[in-house]
Amino acid sequence: MKEILKNRTRKYASDCWRLCSKFPVSREYNAYCNQLIRCSSSVGANYRAAFRAKSDADFINKLKIVEEEADESMYFLELLSEVSNKEHQEIERLHKEGNELLAIVVASIKTMRKRKS
Repeated sequence: MKEILKNRTRKYASDCWRLCSKFPVSREYNAYCNQLIRCSSSVGANYRAAFRAKSDADFINKLKIVEEEADESMYFLELLSEVSNKEHQEIERLHKEGNELLAIVVASIKTMRKRKS
């Protein structure tokens, strides 16, 4: 499961990057696209980092960062959907994937917290 999620989070980041490459270059789009690229790539980077955690508490903390970054990615996808008349199907697909990744991470955090207590 760990490798599957590593691959999914990496694909999520690259798919968000590809989406952003389809928008016009402008100050307005660049602001949202840059943020989306940063937070979507942070999902995978922090997921990988979680497996190098030094303790259960550190593992949970790193997964909490993944949770925040996935939620932030979804926020910027929502903004792009609102301000653009392009790529709505792809934005919707990426939003759904972000939501699925978020649900998996939240479930993992809950499992780890139960295991700790």
